[in-house]
Amino acid sequence: MGPLIHNQKEIDRLKNNYDISLHQNINEVKQNDTIIIRTHGITKDNIQQLKTKDADIINATCPYVTTLQNIVKNIDQNIYSVVIFGDKNHPEVQGAKSWASNLDDIYVVLSADEFENITFKKDKIAIVAQTTRNKQNYLKIVNKLILKYKEVLVFNTICDATLQNQDATYELSKQTDIMLIIGGKNSSNTKQLFDIALSNCANSYLIEDEKELQDVWFENKKICGITAGASTPNWIINNIIEKLKDKCE
Repeated sequence: MGPLIHNQKEIDRLKNNYDISLHQNINEVKQNDTIIIRTHGITKDNIQQLKTKDADIINATCPYVTTLQNIVKNIDQNIYSVVIFGDKNHPEVQGAKSWASNLDDIYVVLSADEFENITFKKDKIAIVAQTTRNKQNYLKIVNKLILKYKEVLVFNTICDATLQNQDATYELSKQTDIMLIIGGKNSSNTKQLFDIALSNCANSYLIEDEKELQDVWFENKKICGITAGASTPNWIINNIIEKLKDKCE
């Protein structure tokens, strides 16, 4: 159900090597199919629909995403209005939001400025974050809420691996002349790494494979830093490193 991960190169490799098909719609699922639920999860309604088809369900939802879903599910919306910091169009956020007990009192925001257009139904707020968002931006939003509302319940749902990768990328990008961020251009966590690298290194580039490397990027550069999104497989990273060996002494 949906791309297993946000890396089209790896999805293509899987399709070429295994007998699989990619479903975007529950109606495409046939009785007794074996269905793998993507890393980002699916909505509560979609899971219920799959069960009615007697499908053999393999749930590959990331454990951090499952935790996020369970937190949203268990928040008492008789007490709290709920905020999700994330991209409203991202499947992870759509899936997490679907578990709310009151869909009329849960809000998805990408910046603190969006609160100006929201009227919460409660004076107490519970907030969670899409697992791959930038922690500094999350803190800005949390601080905005704390200054304005009586009680704010904050859950740190950004995954540990994402936090570590963001911190490492920030430190590495301060030491380099050029940064390569490897991953799918539709991957949220990869784009977050790109933004972080760009804050320190103007010569930062988001690429999906070695074919996108350009010689001009490396002119008069001495130190190249490399990082990769969570969905980037080792074979792509290794291909890029081998290509760089040909370019660098």
